[in-house]
Amino acid sequence: MSPWEAPGKSDDWRTPKYIFDALGVAFDMDVAACRDNSHVPAFYFCFGDSFVQPWRGFVWMNPPFGGRNGLEPWLDRFFDHGAGVALVPDRTSAPWFQKAARRAGAVLFLSPKVKFERADGTVGKSPGCGTALLGAGPRGIQALVDARTLGWLAKGFSP
Repeated sequence: MSPWEAPGKSDDWRTPKYIFDALGVAFDMDVAACRDNSHVPAFYFCFGDSFVQPWRGFVWMNPPFGGRNGLEPWLDRFFDHGAGVALVPDRTSAPWFQKAARRAGAVLFLSPKVKFERADGTVGKSPGCGTALLGAGPRGIQALVDARTLGWLAKGFSP
């Protein structure tokens, strides 16, 4: 089991602001929000159980990276919703990643590895794996096209 697959001390990590700056969009909702994530350009923040709350409009999703199959329910809900950008580990050989990539309109593989931030602003260590952004719907795809300077863009997965 890789270190990212074992539950850590906290899933409370923030996406660095430079990623949002590159995407250049405002989101209607952050569906997996951390407390005090004021740099996320969203109008609504879902702090509780995201699976029972309604999702609105164009969403941002940086879900807990937890256990081996912990991302699948998040990604199923994300693609069923159909409009937004999701941040995930780029485990390209994992079955859940293969399934998600087939549903995505675009995938942006970020380089270098993203160093996530704690609530107090301290920056974490370089993670063991890379990070990818998945785009759903026309705005999600366009946001990844606009942010392609962050890495390598692959388009045209979804039917």
